[in-house]
Amino acid sequence: MSDKRAGPSKSTSGACSSTDGNLYGRSPSGRGRGGYYGNRGSWRGRWNRGSRKRGGRGRGHENPMSTPSIGTSRQVATPPPATPPVSKRPHLIQTTLESCQYCYWNTYLPNEVYTTKIVQKIKEFETFFSKHIPTYNAEIQSMINTHRAVPVHYLQLIEEARGVANLSEEIKENPDLVLNCLGLAFHTVFEESFDNGFHDSSINTSLTTKSNEPIQKYNIRLYGLEPFTLLRNIKAPLFGRCVSVVGTVVRVSSVKPLVVSMGFQCHSCNEIQSLPFTDGKYSTPAKCLTYDCSGKFFTPLRRSGLTKTVDSQRIRLQEQVDDDRREAGRIPRTIDCELSGDLVDSCVPGDVITVTAIVKATSSHDDSRPRSSKDKCTFLLYLEAVSVINSKNIGGGVGGEGMGLDFTTKDFYGIEEIHNDDDVFKLLVGSLCPTIYGQEIVKAGLLLGLFGGVQTFSDDKNSCISIRGNPHILVVGDPGLGKSQMLQAAANIAPRGVFVCGNAATSSGLTVTLTKEGGSSEYGLEAGALVLGDQGCCCIDEFDKMSGQHQALMEAMEQQSISIAKAGIVCTLPARTSILAAANPIGGHYNKAKTVSENLKMNAALLSRFDLVFILLDNPDEELDSVLSEHVMSLHSKQNRGFQSAVAKRTSEGIVTTPSHRSILSSDLLSERLKVKRGEHFDPVPPQLLRKYIGYARQYIRPSLESSAAQVLRGFYLELRKQRRKGDGTPITMRQLESLIRLTEARARLDLRDTANEQDAKDVVEIMKFSMQHTYSDEYGFLDYSRSHNGSGMSQKAQAKHFVSELSRLAERNGDSTFSHSQLRDITQRLGLQLKNFDDFIFSLNNQGYLLKKGPKLFKVQTAFD
Repeated sequence: MSDKRAGPSKSTSGACSSTDGNLYGRSPSGRGRGGYYGNRGSWRGRWNRGSRKRGGRGRGHENPMSTPSIGTSRQVATPPPATPPVSKRPHLIQTTLESCQYCYWNTYLPNEVYTTKIVQKIKEFETFFSKHIPTYNAEIQSMINTHRAVPVHYLQLIEEARGVANLSEEIKENPDLVLNCLGLAFHTVFEESFDNGFHDSSINTSLTTKSNEPIQKYNIRLYGLEPFTLLRNIKAPLFGRCVSVVGTVVRVSSVKPLVVSMGFQCHSCNEIQSLPFTDGKYSTPAKCLTYDCSGKFFTPLRRSGLTKTVDSQRIRLQEQVDDDRREAGRIPRTIDCELSGDLVDSCVPGDVITVTAIVKATSSHDDSRPRSSKDKCTFLLYLEAVSVINSKNIGGGVGGEGMGLDFTTKDFYGIEEIHNDDDVFKLLVGSLCPTIYGQEIVKAGLLLGLFGGVQTFSDDKNSCISIRGNPHILVVGDPGLGKSQMLQAAANIAPRGVFVCGNAATSSGLTVTLTKEGGSSEYGLEAGALVLGDQGCCCIDEFDKMSGQHQALMEAMEQQSISIAKAGIVCTLPARTSILAAANPIGGHYNKAKTVSENLKMNAALLSRFDLVFILLDNPDEELDSVLSEHVMSLHSKQNRGFQSAVAKRTSEGIVTTPSHRSILSSDLLSERLKVKRGEHFDPVPPQLLRKYIGYARQYIRPSLESSAAQVLRGFYLELRKQRRKGDGTPITMRQLESLIRLTEARARLDLRDTANEQDAKDVVEIMKFSMQHTYSDEYGFLDYSRSHNGSGMSQKAQAKHFVSELSRLAERNGDSTFSHSQLRDITQRLGLQLKNFDDFIFSLNNQGYLLKKGPKLFKVQTAFD
């Protein structure tokens, strides 16, 4: 076995030397560079005067101290033949070790002195890698061979490399030195292991380099650093330290080449030298390195073999703020992070990543204008990434839903305790916004939206079309019923929740924004609310106030993605989020004579994408008002939370159903089961634990439907289709059946079960019935099946308005305001009005004064419709 550590250095700077105290080493040519105690020129140059002045660049005799001798401990420099008096000659003392045994020292540690402390550290790291290199799997081997990146776990390194004193603090205080020592140790051990035949012969191409090519470094990707640092705490004291942060990617720039070193050619002697760029900042050599040349002007050689470039990308991280860390009046902190090498393109906007990085600083001054004396010398902190771990790549083996949550042993105990409860559904419903009294079915629907179904893909081999598994919920009702509070509670307990207000949101703020990068004409992607809520929920309050932005939600709600084509950029970003929306009707009060679409002035195509539409009405009820007032008073007096009180049954007053309709829509078993009885003790789940429970269910549970559950859903769907045909309305489509399946899967996830049983399907059917009671009922309480399931049809009043408006237009055009009975029937057929009884419709318009009867089967248009 050949010893790769012995032999001369392959670097152009010659062999490395080791010093202890003040080392004075000279090159074999005898040139003195730097001088003693900071004076220019060597002591030989000062005494060996000729044509040069004192303090200039001296040319002396061969320095006997240029090559350290092996085995000596102390050596006193002997003067050259022409020496000054002893009293004026400086005494130089050098402590030497054996010559440098690492041929790659100047590749990894060009500015470090060869000392015993660093060597011992490298030896300890060599022992660490010698133990782990034979155990690397194929994925790690591919990373090493393709990207020359070596993953190292922080805790594993601290546990096994105990020979290095205070290694944990040294990694955080001086990360550049430790990472370079790790890289040198791995490079040395990996070549030795290759020579011993531990690896496949295909690795030979990555280890051998041509003699005229620079040696490529191995990049150590240290991950698992603990503890995490909040973005708000990254300030000046952390400059130069290694930190680990968790954040959401909100902006990603394009990939650009970053020059790390460049070749320069001297104008005087045409000598070429290589100059490394610190942090990629451009600089030129101070002077030529040739012995008899004093040139200070150079030409950069961008195509030289000495010029090295790496891929570079800048992203922007936004902190994840929990309830206990949220500060009033402060926006979430953001910080830029620079990725290089194999780390580029490792994330997209909306991803939650864990970054181990070194805190660096860059000048905040604009280089395009000269600096004046009034400019402050300020800097901007940024992160130079060491490793990036994307949450969607870990824990996503079940449906690919990596939530980026870390579960401790305490969390698992809490999840198990919730799971062992007698009625988990009731416990979680009562824990969602306990300050809002009642509304159990609405809370149950919001919970099912948080848990979500399972995303599936079509069986078509030619295309991979995804079928969304996230349900969308819409809550419409009168003001003051707690819609906004329930949405905020849902966003707080969601593993990834975004809360926005519709009256302050734009289309770009909801989807994706293109921003021009500073210093260039290129554009970068900045994520909006739907992209940030990927694999979570996006709660939109005041949904009716964003009429201009509704079109931006169409693709995201059904295809679960956002496509953009702007400024020459055509791409698609994932938006796998559940939209939980709340809206107030026009006029401040919900008009039951109108449909949901007419109350909200909302597009029917958008409403059809909601799986559940809940309508909350503020109906006077003596018993309910008494209980609600008691609950509110208990909250303000800091007494019991009101769970000890009886819960009044909230029914839909005024709804008249026929026996056939009652068989479909009348059932209150679930609503009674979710209520807290009088005197019953109820202890809600804390929001932090509830968030972990939902994240665990979404990450690890992928339920499937049992045959009995599928039969219940199929029977309910066919019964609805039958009733719609009787009502002469638009039949229910397959979209409603898919909604039933999604909600049933979410109901099984809530109990952490892998299969959805018959009871899950029955609970979902009952929630669907509750949602349909108000969307189908008209102002008289009758079920009008001409309205669609989500309330996007036309009400009786809208049909009458449309009919009278058409009669007025025809009367003005023809100059005759009288119409016969047959003409009125033809007009209704031409308009496509769905009327149960034409004669009753005409009789109603006559009673209201819009039509005046002039004779047998002859009517006159009296006035326009209000």
